[in-house]
Amino acid sequence: MQKEECFLDLLPDGFLNRMRYLLGEEYSLFAESYAKQRVQGLRFNELKGSLETMYAQCRQQFGLTSVPWCREGFYYRQEARPGRHPFHEAGVYYIQEPSAMAVVSLLDPQPGERVLDLCASPGGKATHAAARMKGEGLLIVNEIHPARAEILSRNIERMGIKNAVVINEESGRLRKAFSEFFDKIIVDAPCSGEGMFRKEEQALKEWSRENIALCAKRQQEILDNAAAMLKPGGQIVYSTCTFSPEENEQGIVRFLHRHPDFVMAKKPGWPCAGVSQGRMEWCGKNDSSITHSFRIWPHIAQGEGHFLALMEKKAAGKAEQEEREEKKSLGKSRRKKDVKENSKMAVDKEKRRLLDEFLTGIFRPGQEGGCAGNLQDGQLVLFGQQVYRMPAGMVALDGLPVLRPGLHLGTFKKNRFEPSHALALALKPEQVKKSLRLKAGGQEIKAFLAGSTLPADKEQKGWVLVCVEDYSIGWAKASDGVLKNHYPKGLRIYG
Repeated sequence: MQKEECFLDLLPDGFLNRMRYLLGEEYSLFAESYAKQRVQGLRFNELKGSLETMYAQCRQQFGLTSVPWCREGFYYRQEARPGRHPFHEAGVYYIQEPSAMAVVSLLDPQPGERVLDLCASPGGKATHAAARMKGEGLLIVNEIHPARAEILSRNIERMGIKNAVVINEESGRLRKAFSEFFDKIIVDAPCSGEGMFRKEEQALKEWSRENIALCAKRQQEILDNAAAMLKPGGQIVYSTCTFSPEENEQGIVRFLHRHPDFVMAKKPGWPCAGVSQGRMEWCGKNDSSITHSFRIWPHIAQGEGHFLALMEKKAAGKAEQEEREEKKSLGKSRRKKDVKENSKMAVDKEKRRLLDEFLTGIFRPGQEGGCAGNLQDGQLVLFGQQVYRMPAGMVALDGLPVLRPGLHLGTFKKNRFEPSHALALALKPEQVKKSLRLKAGGQEIKAFLAGSTLPADKEQKGWVLVCVEDYSIGWAKASDGVLKNHYPKGLRIYG
């Protein structure tokens, strides 16, 4: 790749000519934006602690300044490299392109809601939604490509998310399992990626008018499936990281014409600083139905670019609502029966005894319910010897290609239970009896992340939650004056 100041020369002539036509007098400013250094952003994870505390801990070191459309989002200095800091491994923040932070800010999921991220990898928007939900409700995150779904699952784990189920499925199959199920849905649709040219060389190589048309067609299919999974009164946020009107404003108009039960939703405070209105003139006609769509432009704001539209499904009439409730009741009964009768995923009494013994041993009195305790029948599922806490309200797992059916608690081994890395990341030091606090810049945390043992008191026995400052990062087990390291081998950082 050539130097960034010459990046404009690498862009396809067809793309540049098209943007020149679309933007008119603005085009020169748009072209000049490619000569500027890319901005970098991180978003704090409020599942880990208070925004004020995390910001105070990182402000000077990373040179943070606010992203105007996301209260948890901040730009950082290029040379700061927060991805190499132990806080990153502890899930304190997620490194995310600043424009992309606007999507969940616009949708604003709430605790207790059922939320779907339909095209979720690598997990920026999914983990943002989880933080807004504060661990309450049901979050289903889906990715159709298996390798990308694995990356998504790892990010769900790293951010300490307790109430998420990770699925690897196409949207058409999902709609059969989740008819009118969700309160809110994120559709960050696969697109031609014009706003990702500087980040992903593949998007640059694949650009063509034909690819735009293909993406636009696929986006409509995904939106149709999302519409079928949304409750009346629920909301869909649709977004892309491309500038193409066919995939943005025109796509929303086509969807609304096919779905008269949907309308654009107004959001107080939007457009906010740095965010522009969608361009009605790009719809081919003066269509006021997309007045409340939004764009983030690289020549206007600090971000690579994004399109967003918030749509709401109209509430059903009384007769229609009664019919829907009857169908929902029947479906709910079937789901309960399926979960209860699935003996392959049942946790027997002996395994439950081992789990309860472990939980009683590590938690401080009264703290068990904060993460993994007080489990009700139907919430524990077993995959081989791996046990998970499935979020309340989840449908039966039969027939769904599930990568992560909830919070991974750990593994049953001969006469014992071994806790998972996911459980460590979902805990806070004040919840457990034994924790070890290491300084973020110290040698001990570097040694722990490299897999080394640490010293312990000779009297100390059992599992210890290792923390970097105030944030859990993994397990160690104390025995004979040594803390045996249980940080996963595949995550270890050497040197």
